[in-house]
Amino acid sequence: MFFLNKKYLEKTRMKFFSKMQTIFSKKQENLDTLLDNLEDLLLSADIGTKTTIKIINNLEHRINKNNITINKIEDLYTVLKEEINKIIIKKQYDIIPIYQKIEMSNQPYVIMMIGVNGVGKTTTLGKLAFMLKQQGFQLMIGAADTFRAAAINQLEIWTKHIGIPIIKKITSDPASVAYDTLQSAISHKIDAVLIDTAGRLQNKIGLMEELSKINRVMKKVIPNAPHEIILILDASIGQNTFEQVKSFSSFVKISSIIITKLDGTAKGGVLIGIIDQFNIPIQYIGIGEKINDLKKFNKKEFIDFFFV
Repeated sequence: MFFLNKKYLEKTRMKFFSKMQTIFSKKQENLDTLLDNLEDLLLSADIGTKTTIKIINNLEHRINKNNITINKIEDLYTVLKEEINKIIIKKQYDIIPIYQKIEMSNQPYVIMMIGVNGVGKTTTLGKLAFMLKQQGFQLMIGAADTFRAAAINQLEIWTKHIGIPIIKKITSDPASVAYDTLQSAISHKIDAVLIDTAGRLQNKIGLMEELSKINRVMKKVIPNAPHEIILILDASIGQNTFEQVKSFSSFVKISSIIITKLDGTAKGGVLIGIIDQFNIPIQYIGIGEKINDLKKFNKKEFIDFFFV
């Protein structure tokens, strides 16, 4: 299930609806004034400019076409939920779960984790490894973020706790770590491999070349590796996540997204903007620091809870 702990979105919801209450505490002169105030509200929820404009335009068209009267907050509440729901249902398509892909693979299934430093990438990798281990798969970790010794140390702690092997080495070449990991995974008949990578977006060209090299080297061992590239995003940075998606998408094909730190931010509305602006599914969300605080994203339950 998606929401084992529904408090993760509480800060976002409380901020959003307290501002909506403020809108209706003042006299709205006309529909334009109401929509202007609502536009400010959506922007403050970090939904993003493009998605906000789309929602406002759709609402205005719908209200005028159907002669809908907005006399109370519940009226706006209903049509706003329906418009946002249209965006998420249309854009957030269903994907095959990772565990099913691993089951269908006749070779080690290779997952590469990408994202800037500080988004919780290494922690999320550990949580995903724990989830897959609980589902009965034999796993192996490749510590290819050789830029940060702390990342390797953190992964070692996770792997000891979960009980899975890790491949690491003292080197400045992360591709060689990925190569050794895949070779070892084949020889030990591992089901799935998780590859950690560095995330230095301040040097986009260097990062692009590094990730490209990792991809090329892995293909020498397993021709269609990596099978999955997952981008990790930090919800607390709000609309800056849009730029990170654009930057990484410019040089790798992202399979899916994991949003972290949703429990500690009021910027959870960014999920709506990401779903609308990018044709990349959100697969999991991080809602805490515990090892099992990685949950499958469910678009319907997200909307239902956001608009309770």
